Amino acid sequence: MQFLFRDHLLDTDLRELSREQVPVAVEPQVFDLVVHLMENRDRVVSKDELIDKIWHGRSVSESTLTSRINAARKAIGDNGANQALIRTIARKGFRFVGDVQTQLGTVPPELGRLTPAPQPALALPDRPAIAVLPFTNMSGDREQDYFSDGISEDIITALSKLRWFFVIARNSSFVYKGRAVHIHEVARELGVRYVVEGSVRRSGDRLRVSAQLNDVSTGSHLWAERYDRELADIFAVQDEITEAIVAAIEPQLYAAESFRAQQKPPGSLDAWGLLMRGLSHYWRITREDNATAQGLLEKAVAIDPAYGKALGLLATSHIFGAHMGWADLAATVPVAERAALAAVEADREDAFAHLGLAYTYLFRRRFDDALAEFELALRLNPNFAMAHAFYGVTLCYAGRWQDGDAAARRALRLSPRDPLAAIYCGVAAYAQFIGCNYEQSMQMARESMRQRADFVGAHRVLTAAAGMSGDPELAASALEGLRRTQPGISLAWITRELPMLRQEDRAHYLEGLRRAGMR
Repeated sequence: MQFLFRDHLLDTDLRELSREQVPVAVEPQVFDLVVHLMENRDRVVSKDELIDKIWHGRSVSESTLTSRINAARKAIGDNGANQALIRTIARKGFRFVGDVQTQLGTVPPELGRLTPAPQPALALPDRPAIAVLPFTNMSGDREQDYFSDGISEDIITALSKLRWFFVIARNSSFVYKGRAVHIHEVARELGVRYVVEGSVRRSGDRLRVSAQLNDVSTGSHLWAERYDRELADIFAVQDEITEAIVAAIEPQLYAAESFRAQQKPPGSLDAWGLLMRGLSHYWRITREDNATAQGLLEKAVAIDPAYGKALGLLATSHIFGAHMGWADLAATVPVAERAALAAVEADREDAFAHLGLAYTYLFRRRFDDALAEFELALRLNPNFAMAHAFYGVTLCYAGRWQDGDAAARRALRLSPRDPLAAIYCGVAAYAQFIGCNYEQSMQMARESMRQRADFVGAHRVLTAAAGMSGDPELAASALEGLRRTQPGISLAWITRELPMLRQEDRAHYLEGLRRAGMR
């Protein structure tokens, strides 16, 4: 069954959601929730019914249900304030209130624009290119998805530390989670030759991980293995799988380089699980999810105070919240700096630790230190798309807009299907603004907003570029959108909070916003 609403198409057979032909990443549980609300849109669906249908009657907290409803709204372009599609009925439940058309089979021609179009093939890079798909959770318990996701992510991280591989970032690989997709399609859309896929089955204290490596260019399986272990050995299993994958692709490189010690596991499996859950919220880049991620990361650090990746991500989330205008910068920076310094002290080989410290140094106005820390993070993990993008915005704030633009585009190539691509496009838009290329700036800002209509950074750049373009109607419209996403924004806030090194760049940005009507 296909449900068509606004500019979205939801296909229950393919388990895909797309907006204007672009796939939207959505967790399986959230997908099921949207489907159930759509199928029963003629009535109010109670909370108990949702729990019974989606969680199969298991005990679920109010916050968990609220989190899934918020994620469902975000996936379909709705929010809790407008409730244009999913409406909360006080003390009753929820109802899908949008206009929906249903279609069996092929979408009719007049709606064909909503059918997901084949993505153009990306050119293969000059290094062996590999994508690690999210491992399938075979445990029969969707609450354990974080566990299989975490193993996939750890393999991506370990592979990414090897410079001779071009490794697709986690967020692009995870777009295919829960979808029945042929590996040839994955390879074409991501521009890779090798694809890793596998499954995880957890039963009590036993764990079975199966994995295989495919050479898509020849259609052959290069390697396959199954690992049966006690749960306590999970980090050893991760190392074994990663080493075997590398050995299968490039055995002479494996002979020259062993990397069992390249990823320091946390001291506790509980801390690792909390980190994986925290990451799943952080990637959603909403105010609510950012706060949820911080709470989970703080719990992980309480269990394992020397967990570098958790501390680094905690620092990053604090600074990102202030950068978006969700938190007071003066109060946030000291908290983030403590976490970032602790992260680097705990694990100097973790790219996330250095990312957190670099981002914090940026808002301390320590530009040279920030750039040095970003460059160290990228030496540790050359395929770290988010670090490339944040490095790009730092270069822009330091006045090096051409380098910043190149870093943002590098992030987009490393992770072409990334849910964070809106941020990467926003960085490129800001770079083009500094270069006085206002049309290109607005184009990239619109692309960012097409992917994430609520991304504050893109709204700011679009408003400034529209102001400089000399189109008063466009500028007024852009400013209205900015005020919806960041209420209370002002020239004083921009002057006080955004860390621009060069006075001429700050004056240029303020002038664009002033011409758009900001005071």
